[in-house]
Amino acid sequence: MNWKNELKNNITTVEELGKYIFLSEEEAEKLREVISIHPMSITRYYLSLIDKENPMDPLRKMMIPSVNELIADGSYDTSGEASNTKMSGLQHKYAQTALVLSTNVCAAYCRFCFRKRLVGLPNEEVVSMFRDAAEYIRNHREITNVLISGGDSMMCDTPVIRSFLEELKGIDHLEFIRFGTRVPVVYPRRIIEDTELLDMLEEYSDNHHRVYVVTHFNHPNEITSESEAACAAFRKRGITVSNQAVLFKDVNDSPETLAALMSGLIRIGVNPYYVFQCRPVARVKSHFQLPLKKGYEIIEKAKTLLNGHGKRFRYIMSHCTGKIEIVGIMDDEIYFKYHQAKNPEDVGRFFKRKLKDTAAWLDELEKD
Repeated sequence: MNWKNELKNNITTVEELGKYIFLSEEEAEKLREVISIHPMSITRYYLSLIDKENPMDPLRKMMIPSVNELIADGSYDTSGEASNTKMSGLQHKYAQTALVLSTNVCAAYCRFCFRKRLVGLPNEEVVSMFRDAAEYIRNHREITNVLISGGDSMMCDTPVIRSFLEELKGIDHLEFIRFGTRVPVVYPRRIIEDTELLDMLEEYSDNHHRVYVVTHFNHPNEITSESEAACAAFRKRGITVSNQAVLFKDVNDSPETLAALMSGLIRIGVNPYYVFQCRPVARVKSHFQLPLKKGYEIIEKAKTLLNGHGKRFRYIMSHCTGKIEIVGIMDDEIYFKYHQAKNPEDVGRFFKRKLKDTAAWLDELEKD
């Protein structure tokens, strides 16, 4: 079966979900309200990984809608994406990096998504003319790399991905191109079976600009023989695979779980890259976000269980002012460093805030 045709069998309604997971009438009615705001789509593959008898299963929390999504506290644009948009589908926040939103579609719709405002919904934020985006990149020589994201970049048809690479291949100041994707985690078959895609990525990575894949494993239970095979398929074509995880309440918020995730990634040849502080996204913040103090303690304890390769990741907050590394806690203060910054003068700058046990975002902390 064609990979896109198979996705037509995704679980998208409360009635379909109820065949696999018990839902009371009251819960079912509330979930209908949730998915009328933010759609549900779960691949059959990912559903098979969920312990349907365990209401606290971490994969269930990440993929199956919750009544907690009716709590709208938070923002739909926590990192200032709107202010960094230069044209439809292209953002330029950091001098060296251009971000292209290639699609508003994902193989499955994660409930924690920080782009809930656009994923699976009609919008004008995705790129309409990639040629125009490429022209912007061509005219800004400070840009050394392009991140193609979405939605999910690997949900684009292979010929469309080829057209992206064709537009970028002649830009001499580009050094590499990244594809952001969760497809290896939620629907690895799309990668494993598409030899045309793999051949093309190998061709462009060898002959034009180095190609990287950045995927998104959050829990060791997502590391399966199928997801391992998808990552191996990239690596066999010379494509380096890195991982960006997010620290989530009741998903991976124990040192042992986080360490198992990092060890598992190293085992399958995926490089741990970032662990992000969960953003205060509307309909996400209330039930996924942890306080910074607790998050830092979990991260540091996890690192004591890891070898050097497993602990190379950085604990990062993707703030509207930049990517801020959470460096340490001493006495009643928490220390930060700008890993990337919208204002180039801030890159590398250390600063501190008074520690507040319940604070989960920079804006909730007071300056000294």
